[in-house]
Amino acid sequence: MPTALLVYPEHPPTYWGADHALEMSGVKAAHPPLGLLTVAAMFPASYELRVVDMNVSDLHDADLEWADLVFTSTMITQHVSLRAVVERCNRAGVPVVAGGPHPTTFHEEIGGVDHFVLDEVEETFAEFLRDLESGTAKRLYREARKPDVNRTPVPRFDLIDIENYAMMSVQFSRGCPFDCEFCDIIKLYGRVPRTKSPEQVVEELDSLYRLGWRGPVFLVDDNFIGNKRDALELLPAIAGWQKARGYPFTLITEASANLALMDAMMDAMIEAGFDSVFVGIETPNPRALLKTKKQQNTNETQENYLYHAVRKIRQRGMQVQGGFILGLDSDDEGVFDAQIDFIQETGIPVAPIYLLTAVKGTDMYERMKSEGRLLEAPLGTNAMPLNFKTELEYGTLIDGYKRVIATLYDPTLENYFSRCLTLFRHLKPVRHLRKPRSRTEIDAAFMAVRSRLSARQLPAYSKFVAKVSKDYPDMLSDAIYLAAMGYHFEKISRQQIAIHDFLGFLRSELEMLQEAVSEEENRTRSQTSLERAQSLYRSISDEHRYREDGLDEALQSFRYTVAAWTGDPAHSVTTS
Repeated sequence: MPTALLVYPEHPPTYWGADHALEMSGVKAAHPPLGLLTVAAMFPASYELRVVDMNVSDLHDADLEWADLVFTSTMITQHVSLRAVVERCNRAGVPVVAGGPHPTTFHEEIGGVDHFVLDEVEETFAEFLRDLESGTAKRLYREARKPDVNRTPVPRFDLIDIENYAMMSVQFSRGCPFDCEFCDIIKLYGRVPRTKSPEQVVEELDSLYRLGWRGPVFLVDDNFIGNKRDALELLPAIAGWQKARGYPFTLITEASANLALMDAMMDAMIEAGFDSVFVGIETPNPRALLKTKKQQNTNETQENYLYHAVRKIRQRGMQVQGGFILGLDSDDEGVFDAQIDFIQETGIPVAPIYLLTAVKGTDMYERMKSEGRLLEAPLGTNAMPLNFKTELEYGTLIDGYKRVIATLYDPTLENYFSRCLTLFRHLKPVRHLRKPRSRTEIDAAFMAVRSRLSARQLPAYSKFVAKVSKDYPDMLSDAIYLAAMGYHFEKISRQQIAIHDFLGFLRSELEMLQEAVSEEENRTRSQTSLERAQSLYRSISDEHRYREDGLDEALQSFRYTVAAWTGDPAHSVTTS
């Protein structure tokens, strides 16, 4: 029986990963590797399968010794870990098969992979396996068309330990009808949303229920309401299934801001058990939204349209999580205060904000290329990768970005907890969305968060919990969860700033050394720079480090560059 090892490479810490919040709850990762589990369901019974999610457990040499083949699926943020996995497989002599969004776009830049099975694989995977078994497998397989997702099997959730995850994931649709310039979703999955039948989705929920899952389930659609008709057909089926079982799942999804214009849709979502929706708000600047072709976030007839959209969704009973971007064309120096004010005034606690990246394959990437604005920059694993020349001056943008995240997630968390209270003040309570927890469970969760917070954060946390206990007692469990997320977001913000500042320091030091007017001055400056770099490196606490942060490599490269300039090999020796 052939053996196939399905490996999900590691994600670096991100806002959405919730790594630091998960530490408090004892789970190891936010989401399961849904793509790999779906592919696992496409294997014939003649294969023996194992899954290693490197966000949950390490990949061991024994795993590779067991495997005849290794299959991977990755997103862009996992590219560093993917490279390490491929190198290990190459050394072990195990063939590697790669797929997923990252290889689909960047396969020409990925070495060491034996076979690429790209795009959506419902109609090519069986062909690949047949070719593999006959010894005629090609290096590259592509889908000729967007496949019918009614053929997509129920993911093999049984191959993972569901207790390792904060939430489970299912997918209803692929694709989005909108044409946002910076988004690669429409390039990967198309502008005509394809949907599973209500029976398929209910079967996936049933699969999780039978395995014992009770808790959050994320419908990972690119835009849940992209196919409004089919979504409205699905929701009553989910609602009936949930009611019959006492609402075992709390549902979360992603949708465009025009959800606020669909009263019937929102009511049906509430009835089905949705308590949160992520909305790509991006910016309150309508000029920037129109420039990037995100007109669905604008409305000429209503001032402050996005503000009112957030409020309306919340007043129906769903929390709004928002995604935000800085670095858009048409941004000016007023955008930083505008972002802060919008997020604080609307009361969106979970509000990750990123610098814009021109992703290869998007319309924005092609526009930047045609305008000569693309920059030579490696793929980033943090929140500050700039690979194009922005209209805002670089230093202004970076400084403004750091000020925004340091304000939204300030060291005391006072601004964050203020947003949480605004959320609760305007959120319509819905009885079947509130999961009752015992006082013992709530007290344990409260202490788990309290034990992690810094001395500067404890006063605001205590006041916040006391206020919620008094004014919104039914939301106390949600409040403690949001407090854990605030801890995570503040820590990630400090981490990103620390990493960016260190890498920026190395760049500025190299520029300064190039200006030396004599060999003696060069040597003196070089020694001082090395000492300063080493001191700054050591000042970065372990809590801000992660395996793929690139700091060790950057410092070593700095040493070698200085050594080459000065002719002093001692400068290239690691002194950490």
